[in-house]
Amino acid sequence: MDAINFDAVFYPGGHGPLWDLATNEFNGRLILEFIKSRKPVGAVCHGPAALIKAAELAPGLLTGTRITAFTNTEETLTLRADNIPYHLETRLKKLGADFRSAVLPFTSHVETDGLFVTGQNPLSAGPTAHALISLLKKGTIKD
Repeated sequence: MDAINFDAVFYPGGHGPLWDLATNEFNGRLILEFIKSRKPVGAVCHGPAALIKAAELAPGLLTGTRITAFTNTEETLTLRADNIPYHLETRLKKLGADFRSAVLPFTSHVETDGLFVTGQNPLSAGPTAHALISLLKKGTIKD
């Protein structure tokens, strides 16, 4: 896969990205290619775990960037907190992200910051996709 052939990339959720996309070097380089090409990267729920390898390959990538994802509180409330390799919210914060979330767990929340469009949880999937499409419709991506 090559960023030149696509307008954007979007990572859906599910717990899988915590294990596979977060550690996959090809995936990390792909995200960096999209960013370098000024093309947006979208992710929802656990999908923002895909950003971890990119941030490890390019330290500072997420520093100060508004990002959201499935929160530590939501993991606890779903009784999954003890069955995952790490808490995504905590990991993104350690990579410098300005992590934001809805006041109430399991309510829709989307953050758009530069080329990054992220959604907090499954209820955020539609609004995150719409935010990514809106960004694409603007044509020119601005920081």
